[in-house]
Amino acid sequence: MAPRATRRTVLLATGAAALAAGCGSDGGNGGNGGDGRDGDGGGAPPDTAGQELISAADVPVGGGTVLADEKIVVTQPEEGGFKAFSAVCTHQSCVVADVADGTINCACHGSRFRITDGSVEQGPATRPLPEERITVEGNSIRRA
Repeated sequence: MAPRATRRTVLLATGAAALAAGCGSDGGNGGNGGDGRDGDGGGAPPDTAGQELISAADVPVGGGTVLADEKIVVTQPEEGGFKAFSAVCTHQSCVVADVADGTINCACHGSRFRITDGSVEQGPATRPLPEERITVEGNSIRRA
């Protein structure tokens, strides 16, 4: 016959499960961690597709511009070649501060990401910045 569960063992098991569910590493993929957006985490919200983000002339060649309100960073690694990434650091969900010397820089803990592909150049972040879909129409950079 199996031992009977007491109120104490049920509470201990429930508390341990809650603690395990609340633990995470560097932002995770759920909730408000990971890419910093609520919902399914995939791409721009439907009501912002086609939204103009910035003029191409305002994104320096070999650098980029952080659009903090949109939580996007737009880069131009080579003349005429634009990239966009989430501006939410994958370490602890801070919005990145700036783009300089070929990297997207988070001032919170010092993580740096390459402007070419969002990959980590310097931690503590261990995951790249997620790519954002954009289109370039003339001098206008828009959400795809």
